[in-house]
Amino acid sequence: MTTTATSPVISKDGGTDNRPRLLLGVVLAAQFMALLDTFIVNVAAPTIRTELAASGAALQLVVAGYTIAYAVLLITGARLGDLLGHRRMYLGGLALFTVSSLACGLASGSGQLIAFRLAQGAGAALLIPQVLSLIQRHFTGEGRVRALGAYSAVLATGAAAGQVVGGVLVGADLFGTGWRPVFLVNVPIGLVLLVLGVRVLPRDRREVPGRARRLDLPGLVLLAAAVSLFTVPLVLGQERDWPAWAWASLAASAVLFVAFCAYESRLARRGGAPLIAPRVLRIPGMGLAVVRIAVVMGVNAGFLFAMTLHFQGGLQYGALRAGLTFAPTAVVFGVVGLTWRHWPVAWRRALVPGGFLISAGSALTAGWALRDGQAGGPVMYVAFLALGGGLSLAFSPVLTGALATVRQEDAADASGLLATVTQLGQLLGVATFGTLFLSRLNAPGAHVSADALWVCALALAVASIMGASAGLVRRRPR
Repeated sequence: MTTTATSPVISKDGGTDNRPRLLLGVVLAAQFMALLDTFIVNVAAPTIRTELAASGAALQLVVAGYTIAYAVLLITGARLGDLLGHRRMYLGGLALFTVSSLACGLASGSGQLIAFRLAQGAGAALLIPQVLSLIQRHFTGEGRVRALGAYSAVLATGAAAGQVVGGVLVGADLFGTGWRPVFLVNVPIGLVLLVLGVRVLPRDRREVPGRARRLDLPGLVLLAAAVSLFTVPLVLGQERDWPAWAWASLAASAVLFVAFCAYESRLARRGGAPLIAPRVLRIPGMGLAVVRIAVVMGVNAGFLFAMTLHFQGGLQYGALRAGLTFAPTAVVFGVVGLTWRHWPVAWRRALVPGGFLISAGSALTAGWALRDGQAGGPVMYVAFLALGGGLSLAFSPVLTGALATVRQEDAADASGLLATVTQLGQLLGVATFGTLFLSRLNAPGAHVSADALWVCALALAVASIMGASAGLVRRRPR
């Protein structure tokens, strides 16, 4: 079958509905739902603690368990999709996520809720890498560019949207159920997407003859241990005032990451099947993309985290008001992510560094508007709008450019790598900027919180400027 460079290409099979827009809509809706759960529980945490009489440590694990399981298993989920089939793993991950969401919503104690949140994170880790792999494998040309634009818009709006949706659901207190709808809302959506997925997703292609069908178990163990030792202290360390075990864990994680890279390189040289093919890291622009994606996700997550703490702690906003405050950022991020490719071609080279600089200015403006301990007024909302546009410009073209030259056989590796970098960037952002904000809170009150936020805004601006300058350092040709 001959295709044009401007048409999406979907594999044909008599048992599937191959309408590309429906395919894209189904996979992105599931991705959005899974990403939402990374942040949707934040605003429900106080209610959960009261109703379940959860300890501080238990509440941390309720909030963080999903993130830990998700981050640890992302690359494994990508590789399993490559080995067992992206359709099969997508539907399996979605089913696990949906069932776990129901169990979370019905949990009667904090121990149960922690266990079900871990299962939720595992389901998301199986599901999300398949989305990018399916786009890479079944779209081409301009169709792939449009699909990746929608993917990047959904990927980063999930954080802000989680705050908004969580605030709305907790504030509504549907039928007196308090926090439970933040989990139960996933159940009907998940069931609908499962039915549509069975109908819409192209059947998995048979494995190419001679290709290794095995999972790199030693690499999996090394990577899971490294990511776990990196993730757990980032998630729990700041609440425990960074004890010695947190620093020891981070140091051990660095050692294991080095061991993992050495093992994977040696395995690839011997003709094995590593979790991440080294050639993926050598794709032109991939290294710079990894750095920039990590920075933009760190700034995004750090900004949301610090602002949420200020709104709900310093300004005493309720969950609904705090969540809705972030709506402009999420909306503009999505709009810019979907439209930037239609802008003049002459602007393309300036979009990413310009986006980082806009983000820096927006963070400073928002921090300045809130410095007096008041609500911030129109200036704050303008800053929030500009921040959404800046972050989108810093992220969407980078992601699209990084994946433009990825071969189909490397789609799983690239999707797992970039999804993991996205998640770890968010964790670094929350840990770094959250710790900076909390370390400045030496007394209660809106003015103290506003001062802490201003310091955090300065740091966010510095990180954004570093992201803008990352691409200025280029290797000289030999």
